[in-house]
Amino acid sequence: MRSTRLALVVQMALAALTCGSSPSEREVVPAPSRAASAGWDHEWARGAVFYEVFVRSFQDSDGDGIGDLPGLISRLDDLNDGDPATTTDLGVDALWLMPVFESPSYHGYDTTDYLKIEPDYGTNADFLRLLDEAHRRGMRVIVDLVVNHSSSQHPWFVAASSSPASPYRDWYVWSATDPGWKQPWGGNAGTWHRSGDAFYYGVFWSGMPDLNWRSASLRGEMRRISALWLERGVDGFRLDATRYLVEAGAGGGQADTPETHAALKAFAAHVRRVKPQAFVVGENWADTSVIATYYGSKSVPGGDELPASFNFPLSDLVLKAVSSGNAAPVAAKLEEVGRVYPAGAIDAPFLTNHDQVRLATQLGRNAGRLRSAAAILLTLPGAPFLYYGEEIGLENGPTGGDESKRTPMPWDGTPGGGFTTGTPWFPFAPGRETANVASQRADPSSLLSRYRNLIRARASSEALRKGETVLVSRTDGVTPFLAFLRASAGETVLVVHNLSDSFQSAGPFAVPGGSFERVFADPGAADPSGTPGAIRVYLPGRGTGIWRVR
Repeated sequence: MRSTRLALVVQMALAALTCGSSPSEREVVPAPSRAASAGWDHEWARGAVFYEVFVRSFQDSDGDGIGDLPGLISRLDDLNDGDPATTTDLGVDALWLMPVFESPSYHGYDTTDYLKIEPDYGTNADFLRLLDEAHRRGMRVIVDLVVNHSSSQHPWFVAASSSPASPYRDWYVWSATDPGWKQPWGGNAGTWHRSGDAFYYGVFWSGMPDLNWRSASLRGEMRRISALWLERGVDGFRLDATRYLVEAGAGGGQADTPETHAALKAFAAHVRRVKPQAFVVGENWADTSVIATYYGSKSVPGGDELPASFNFPLSDLVLKAVSSGNAAPVAAKLEEVGRVYPAGAIDAPFLTNHDQVRLATQLGRNAGRLRSAAAILLTLPGAPFLYYGEEIGLENGPTGGDESKRTPMPWDGTPGGGFTTGTPWFPFAPGRETANVASQRADPSSLLSRYRNLIRARASSEALRKGETVLVSRTDGVTPFLAFLRASAGETVLVVHNLSDSFQSAGPFAVPGGSFERVFADPGAADPSGTPGAIRVYLPGRGTGIWRVR
C-alpha cells in the first residue's frame, strides 16, 4: 500500500538516606554533572535491547540459594561480553534491574531504604562494581525506582504513623475516616487502612502505603534520591505504578490525574538536569490512548513527560497474533501508536514481564509460536525489553503465585541448575532439562540462538534500531503476514513475518527498489521478487525475513 508518508520516508532513507535528617534537609539535590539540557540526550536508548533481571533469581554466588549482585556480575559475559565480533553472548545493550534496594519482601517493591542495596543481594560497593563492569562491556543499567509507595516498615512511615505531628506525616495520604475507595482497576479490595485513629491510603495493600506527591518535601527527597543514584552511575529508571501517583478522588480520580502528569513532568525535568543521557520508562498499564498521554505534549519532539512507556496493548496483541495466525491487529496497533504518540517518542515493546504468565506457558511451549514472538519483538520500533529466561523458553513455576513468574534461571541441567550450589530460594520451573542455557548455547536451531541472531541483525541495521516504520501489510481482516518497512536516513529494510504454520507467498507489497540484500532470513526463505511497488516474498511456516532495499 502506498502513502505519502511511505514515499517521503523511503526517499529520505534512500538519499542518505539518613533517617535522622529532617524533610527540609532532605530536599538538597546534588549539582548536575553537566550543564542542564533543554531536552533528553538519550539517543543510545532508541532501538537498544533491554534485558529485565530479577537479581534474586539470576545467579547465586555464595550458595545461600538467593541470587545476588556478584552472581549477576559473573554472568555479564553471557549477556554482552563487550566484543561485537563474538557470537556466544546474547548481545543485549542494557539491563533493567527489578528492585535492588532494601526491602522486607522477596520482590522488593516495598522499599525500606532507597539508598541501601538489599543485603540479600550484596552491598552498595557490589552495586557500584556491577555498574562499572556493565559499562566496561558497553551495557547501560537502569533500576526500578518505586515512586508511588514505600514499605509500611520504612522509617518514614513508622515515624508518620506514630504521631500526626511527625514531620513525615504529610509524606503519606491520611484521612480521619475511611472514604471507602476501591482499587481503580476494578478490584474489590479497599484502599484505606487503619493506623491508630486515622486511615492511610495504599492502593495495592496495607503493606505499601502510597507516598504523597503533593508534599514539597517528599518531592524534594525523591529528587535527592534519584540524583544520588544518577551521579553514582545509574543510567536511568523504570518507574513503577506511575498512573497512580496522585489521587484526586474515588474511581477515575485514583489514576491518570492532571496532578500525576504534572509531578512526572517535573521529575523528568529534574532527571534531565542531573543527567540528560538518562533514560526513564514508565509502567502505565492502560490503553494506547492513555499511554500516549504519559509522553506529554505532542508539539515537543519525543514529548516532555516520560520518554518511554511499556506498550502493554501491543504485547497482548502480539501474543494473540502468534497464537491465532492473524497479524492484522498488530499492524493496526502499530498504525495507532504511530498516529497518537508524539513524533520521535521511544516505544518500549515487550512480550511478557514479571507480572505476567511467562510467554512459554501462555504459548504452550509451541516452538513455532515462540520463534514468531521473538522475531516480531526484535524487529519492532522502539527499545524492546526482554524478560530474563524468555530467550530459552522458561516456563512458569509450580505454583500460581507471582513467585512462579520469577523462578531461578536455569543455566544448565544440574540439580542446582548452575544457579546455586545450595537450595534455590524457589523451585525451578518445569522443562528445564531443555529450557536451559547450556543445552541451547551450541544448537543453531535453538530458541536462544534465534534471539542471539535476531539481536545481532538488529544491531547491524540503523533502520531496524532507529528507523521510522511504514506498514505494507493489511491492518484489517485476516492475514498471516506482518510486513513493514523500517527506514532511516541511509537505509531502508523490509521486514516480513509469516505467522502461519505453512509455507506462504506474501504480497504483493508496495515496496520500492529492485534488489534486496539479506540481513536475516530463516532457512527456506526466498529473497523478494517482482517489480517495484509489487514485491512478493516466500517464507516457510513461522518464518521471518529481513532485507535491505537497494
